Amino acid sequence: MRRRPAGVLMLLVGVLLGGFLTACGHSANKGQPTSARTWVAQQNDPPPVVDPQIPGEQTPGQPDQPNQPDQGGSTGKPGTAEDPNVVAAHLSVPWGLALLPDGSALVGERPTGRVLQVQPTRSPVATVATIGGIDNSGSGGLLGLAVSPSYNEDGLIYAYVTTKTDSRILRFSLGTAPTPILTGLPRGAGSALGGALAFGPDDDLYVSVGDNGHPSLADRPDSMAGKILRINVFGKPASGNPGGSAIYASGFHNVTGMTWDKQGRMYATDSGPHNVDNLDLIARGGQYGWPAVKAGDRTPLLQWKPNRIGPGGVAVLGFGLFIGELTGQKLIGIPLDTHGKPHGAAEDLLKGTYGRLRTVVAAPDGALWITTSNKDGQGKPAPTDDRVLRIKPPSSATNSPA
Repeated sequence: MRRRPAGVLMLLVGVLLGGFLTACGHSANKGQPTSARTWVAQQNDPPPVVDPQIPGEQTPGQPDQPNQPDQGGSTGKPGTAEDPNVVAAHLSVPWGLALLPDGSALVGERPTGRVLQVQPTRSPVATVATIGGIDNSGSGGLLGLAVSPSYNEDGLIYAYVTTKTDSRILRFSLGTAPTPILTGLPRGAGSALGGALAFGPDDDLYVSVGDNGHPSLADRPDSMAGKILRINVFGKPASGNPGGSAIYASGFHNVTGMTWDKQGRMYATDSGPHNVDNLDLIARGGQYGWPAVKAGDRTPLLQWKPNRIGPGGVAVLGFGLFIGELTGQKLIGIPLDTHGKPHGAAEDLLKGTYGRLRTVVAAPDGALWITTSNKDGQGKPAPTDDRVLRIKPPSSATNSPA
């Protein structure tokens, strides 16, 4: 049974950043505000519940880019307007995604600061919050989202945002102003900002901070850059961290995703420089080599060299580990053995169907929620981009190798 964070205080409207959160109640697709503030999705008559599946291979001869939506009717083909895998469309660079206890998801748009509630049944998308005061220059803006393990009791949401002066972690509930619980994190001018958020099996919050374009800081204990942090729900260093600081592991370029298997093993994807990307098994106090050794000399679980995949998020379902590929424009399924190590050949899924895939989150029902990133200036957007996908991976990618 999970332990519950004790004494979490519900936030007051206007505390510290009174203007930081403005509430909205409009459709993400139409963008028109209603006359009243609405904090949850409107429950209209929902369409029939679908059970999305991995689509088949692309039709030979189609370009390696997102398929154009089919305007001719309900075909249900991958990439069309009626594709059952697509549960939200017409979004602006969705980055963070966190699942709510009711089975819906909160999705954050990086450049706009909007937080959207997306249903698994292709119901209308609702804007439930907008975080103001962010700086979306470079790769900044609203990055990771995480939902409190005790959300049914405290209703708390956590967000990683960048401002003009720093990166910071905010905490808020729907309808209240966010409170910064950790400020002063590095904020570079370009990429390698990190920004992933995830609660671990210990109910502590893990935070990835990129090297922000300064590789020499990644292995320095006096800098948060190039690190994975572990903090409690108040933003303080979690109990048991090495040295008593917030730093849990060091030596990364740009960790883009973090996840755990049922045995509590932690995995992270690191989008490295010099055409090298890595999948690492993370240990408390671990030092992962950047930049003290050459990028190709580290010994991760997996390494992609010299052809970059541009890893996004990572998730584990059963004995399958799944990584969203930005550069590779596909979802890769990696079978794991009973020790949590890669076992057998990886399987390419969704190749070229939806374009650049960023965040990947596993749901309790065995589905994967995935965001596309085709409107980030590096992709080829389809008319319905950007999108949120919900798919069921094939059993061959999740079953035990035994």
